Amino acid sequence: MAPHPGTQGLAFREGLLWERSKKGRIGISLPEQDVPRVELDEGLVGEKPALPELSEVDVTRHYTKLSTWNFGVDTGTYPLGSCTMKYNPKINEHLAGLPGFANLHPLTPYAYAQGALKLMYELERDLLEITKMHAVSLQPAAGAHGELAGMLMIHAYHAHKGKQRHKIIMPSTAHGTNPASAALCGYTPVPVQLSPDGIVTPEAIREVMDEDTAGIMVTNPNTLGIFEKHIAEIAQIVHEKGGLVYGDGANLNALMGYADIEKMGIDVLHINVHKTLATPHGGGGPGAGPVVVRDVLEPFLPVPRVMKKRERYELVWDTPLSIGRLHSFCGNFATLARALAYTRSLGRHLKDVTELAVLNANYVKSRLKGLYNLPFPQPSMHECVFNDAAQHKQGVTTLDIAKRLIDLGYHPPTIYFPLVVEGALMIEPTESESKADLDGFVEAMKTVAEEAATNPDVVKNAPQNTKVSRPDEVQAARHLILRGEIPQ
Repeated sequence: MAPHPGTQGLAFREGLLWERSKKGRIGISLPEQDVPRVELDEGLVGEKPALPELSEVDVTRHYTKLSTWNFGVDTGTYPLGSCTMKYNPKINEHLAGLPGFANLHPLTPYAYAQGALKLMYELERDLLEITKMHAVSLQPAAGAHGELAGMLMIHAYHAHKGKQRHKIIMPSTAHGTNPASAALCGYTPVPVQLSPDGIVTPEAIREVMDEDTAGIMVTNPNTLGIFEKHIAEIAQIVHEKGGLVYGDGANLNALMGYADIEKMGIDVLHINVHKTLATPHGGGGPGAGPVVVRDVLEPFLPVPRVMKKRERYELVWDTPLSIGRLHSFCGNFATLARALAYTRSLGRHLKDVTELAVLNANYVKSRLKGLYNLPFPQPSMHECVFNDAAQHKQGVTTLDIAKRLIDLGYHPPTIYFPLVVEGALMIEPTESESKADLDGFVEAMKTVAEEAATNPDVVKNAPQNTKVSRPDEVQAARHLILRGEIPQ
């Protein structure tokens, strides 16, 4: 049995800088003033801020101690479901930070930015090779932004055909941002329930698809980690009624190198290159959500697009049916650079990423089966979803399980998502975890299950090894204290 890595050890308590403050203490030495003092206009002068008075070592130790409170993918296993907080090779960071890229001004003339333009062009070629689609735009800044781009293109397509539609089909396994993206384009989401196998059926789509429906938004594999095996037939039903198929590519790391997106019948797909390929993300970015399309939607792609003319690269704006610009300059360029570094460093081994992501998820699923309830026991792709049905009999909830994992040295997986599973625990180990690390996580989950059965109070009162046990998360989110002072 692998020992749990969680411990208390040298865990430092640290207060606010204002609590360290001592009157008259300073951390810098300024030279004597050698110019006449000038009084500022009274309109520019306000009350002196209550800044703490500190030495350099006070400040250094304060922030260094705070940094030890962090848990990240460089620290340990991060089974965080759909956010895919996986380990990213450091060479991606190095290449994205090369001075020629990092210091390039976004208004540099094309003639002096050929390297950056070539980088984007080459990444476009790689994304088209991975998906087998027709054309691409790198503009969207993240997954939800890519969703919006896709919906705007579908909206523009129907407008160009002369008749706008007002509904979008939305399976109950959709990501939460899907209906929001559709609603922003004026569409009303039409919910579709799942089969007992946790997937969408052609029969369900046939019942709701009509000439007022612009199309469907479908995630594949869906948020249960199950492959939508009827996707081609569903796409045919939608196309026959004049609709289009939007593919949410958030889970592309389960298909990369093995699936032909165009043959699935998908018309537009966004790719979260920051999670499928490279860039540590979570907590808000930065990201990049390029969209790839079939030929029918190419005229509507966002601009500018990178074009190669003979041996030169330039940005092209002259596409009259385009939905326009979605981001300043060329999107989040450094994220695109990391993505190209990832595809080029792995090359033909990109398929190994898919294989390992799927293998690791199914290994965890197999090891935990019987200890935690599996609402949908069908074969999994890159993630597996349990819930707290077995532990709830002892009053232990999904939240309790997640909190106890922190005591044992593991970041919790995604909880209470997807919404179609009550008390969901979504585990996505990703391709970068070794068997030894997965075994450690499994042992921690087994420990929590045993404690829930024999001593549930230990789990319900977790975490006990952290500096703060269970803050009021609603109050913490709604009543942030951002002022630099000690609360009264």
